Amino acid sequence: MPRVDARAQPPGLAAGQSRRQDLLVLAIGLVLAVVIGIAGLLRVAPIERLDNAVLDGLMRATAGDVPAPATLVVDIDDVSLAAVGQWPWPRYRLAGLIERIAAGQPKAIALDVLLPEADRVSLADIQKTFQRDFGLDVAITGVPEGLLDNDGYLGHAMAQAGVVGARYFYFDHATAEAAPTRPGVGFEGALEALQLDSAHGVLENVGPIGEQTRASGFVNMRVDDDGMLRRLPLLVEYRGVLQPSLALATTMRALGVPAGEIRADRDGASLVIGPHTVPLDRKGRALLRFDGAPERYPSIPAVDVLAGRHAAQDLQGRIVVIGSSAVGLGDRHATALGRAFSGSKVQSALMQNILDNRTLRAPEWGTAAALMLGLLLALVQGGLLIAGRSLLTLALTTLGVVLGLGLLAYAAFVHSGLVLPVAAPALVVSAVFVAAFAVRFAMQQRHARRWRRQLENARQVTIESMSAVAETRDPETGAHIKRTQHYVRAIARRLRDSGQYADVLTDAYIDLLFLSAPLHDIGKVGVPDHILLKPGPLTEDEWVQMRRHAEFGRTIILSTSRHIDGDNFLSVAAEIAATHHEKWDGSGYPAGLKGHAIPLSGRIMAVADVYDALINRRCYKPAFPHAQAMAMMRDLRGINFDPTVLDAFFAIEDEIVRIVGEFRDEEAASSGSAHDLDDSVYGPANLGPRFAAPVVVQPS
Repeated sequence: MPRVDARAQPPGLAAGQSRRQDLLVLAIGLVLAVVIGIAGLLRVAPIERLDNAVLDGLMRATAGDVPAPATLVVDIDDVSLAAVGQWPWPRYRLAGLIERIAAGQPKAIALDVLLPEADRVSLADIQKTFQRDFGLDVAITGVPEGLLDNDGYLGHAMAQAGVVGARYFYFDHATAEAAPTRPGVGFEGALEALQLDSAHGVLENVGPIGEQTRASGFVNMRVDDDGMLRRLPLLVEYRGVLQPSLALATTMRALGVPAGEIRADRDGASLVIGPHTVPLDRKGRALLRFDGAPERYPSIPAVDVLAGRHAAQDLQGRIVVIGSSAVGLGDRHATALGRAFSGSKVQSALMQNILDNRTLRAPEWGTAAALMLGLLLALVQGGLLIAGRSLLTLALTTLGVVLGLGLLAYAAFVHSGLVLPVAAPALVVSAVFVAAFAVRFAMQQRHARRWRRQLENARQVTIESMSAVAETRDPETGAHIKRTQHYVRAIARRLRDSGQYADVLTDAYIDLLFLSAPLHDIGKVGVPDHILLKPGPLTEDEWVQMRRHAEFGRTIILSTSRHIDGDNFLSVAAEIAATHHEKWDGSGYPAGLKGHAIPLSGRIMAVADVYDALINRRCYKPAFPHAQAMAMMRDLRGINFDPTVLDAFFAIEDEIVRIVGEFRDEEAASSGSAHDLDDSVYGPANLGPRFAAPVVVQPS
């Protein structure tokens, strides 16, 4: 007999089905590539966040932590505030700080502090207050005229030192200015390459300061959606004039460059200031490149400068930014290299980037290239599938592509300062792999279900075929087989539902009991016809032969099951055939098993088989009424039958009656002669012939 492997997986997909499946994956991959690529072009938040995460990682991986050589922050920190006085300082103190810095001969000074209101402690302001509130003219003598107005004094000091002042632009509301806002520097060239944000209002330093400031720059900053600062605007448009940022205006002053030129090439727009080129995006923003934590950018506490506690060379030849890192002033920003970068150190970092020609660029062609690369990679992955490559190959290819994209991004960042948008193609290959896995898994599950159905059908056909062989030798009806099947299943379910044998009686096992029940008497094919078909009582020798059918059944089924590898579904059938005539008290056959030594399947089958034999007519006996059959079986509780199994049978009496009615014998075929009742059920053992006419027993 050919060997059947019950563990075998579904056969390989048909060529046409496999090809359709792989073409489906290819189509899904191309759609994903287009969708993700367009999302990258539009800078949709998830894609942008992935690219930002890559940028942050590259900055952390390449940070050198070498102190910035060309910039210095004079920091109005918490120590300075505690030593000199709380903020705001009198303007003459800021003027004194600027004068001391200017004495150190820096290349340029920027005041990263906005002073839009008048100094209330100026002597001139005190005079005005007394005149307004009390009508008194207060005379102040012995004070140089320049020191009467602190704001004017600070403006004069800033003008003398050429300090670049700060301003802040509004984009949500307009303000009125008496005089035009002068940037102090100019810009020319390919201005049409930029699409700058247009401001509607401005916050300037108070008049006496702003009027004396030769150049100013805005201090606007804008963090990304995740709260991280990665870009700074260098240019905005206000009333038709291009305005520089504080960092840009200060760097141009340090270089002695009065004007910058906008250029455009295939990579995008750039701002040229002297020998330096600064890449810009269309909004006029520059990507920040942090080379370390805030400590990497040198600073001196303002109190030390005021007290002269610094070396002369600390200031000489450097760009100095006056700002504050004091916690209470709130000018702190989260970056990839530190969560508390002060605004002045951010300005310092950008200035150092410009002077080192290390400002980063995100090329304009990057997102389009990412879209095309995503399509190409999706085609490659689809081609691998169509070529018959496995998911493992696809997984390794996907991993290789992702690593390759990472190496490409690293090389471009280190060698050219390019920030490539690798998130979209990496997401495409990952999504295509997931789609391929999902499609193949779904198809394999579908074919596995189909294969399982085929196996189940084959199992059913095998059992039914073997049952049909038995039926050709046994005049019992097919209805008997149907009834006993349903009895067995109903009893097993009742046992499980009542908490008995719940670990054994799973749905799969109960289904197997249902399928196997028809083979309980297959061993009768080994019993000679003159015994099997004898219409009357059997002799003692004939009974010996008849009882061998249990062992015959086990042998027949096991001889067949040896040709089935894996989970042998015929093992339960062999168990039932061999043990359904065993008795609870050990008096049964063929092995004389007792109690729980009898397999549960055999104990259940015994109850079902005897009941059906009692209520149906045989040539050697009439059909017993249901009530009498139940009473007879109750008398044999704990003798022939497992009490627990029999109690479950009694508990579903209504269902048993329904099964009998549903699978009723045809009259013409209801006189089977199977000798399936012994004297312990039908008549006392010591009464004449084994199958003498019974005495009807009424149920109690």
